[in-house]
Amino acid sequence: MDKDLMLALARRAGLDRALADFPADVAAAAAQATGHRDIIQPPADPAAEPWPPMRAAALPGGGGL
Repeated sequence: MDKDLMLALARRAGLDRALADFPADVAAAAAQATGHRDIIQPPADPAAEPWPPMRAAALPGGGGL
C-alpha cells in the first residue's frame, strides 16, 4: 500500500495517536488488510444477508431478559 494512502486512511479512521506512537504497527496492519482484501469475496447481491436473520427465542422456564 502506498505510504501516503495508508497515512490518509489511518488519519481518517482516527488513528492519529497510533500513528504517532506505533507507526510500524499501523503500517503492518495496513499491509495485512491489503492482503486480505484480495481474499474476501463481496456478495453477488449486497442486500442479501450472509446468514439467516436472527430471531428472538423464548428462554427455558418462560423467563425474560
